[in-house]
Amino acid sequence: MSEKIADSPFLSTKDLAELLQTTANAVHILRHRGQGPQGFRRGRNVLYRREAVDAWLRAQEAGDRLGQRAAA
Repeated sequence: MSEKIADSPFLSTKDLAELLQTTANAVHILRHRGQGPQGFRRGRNVLYRREAVDAWLRAQEAGDRLGQRAAA
């Protein structure tokens, strides 16, 4: 992720995919299924607030029972 993007309070679909180490298409599918972080459209693009992404990731960690069991 570039330094300019790292300072931005918003992530694009491409930025989010890079953060999650997946493809932009996988992020589109998560959004379509209502399983990804909350985002909003700005023109033709979807933007995600960094705080919303962080909260979504924390919720994913909390919901991962196998990961919690392995950490205990």
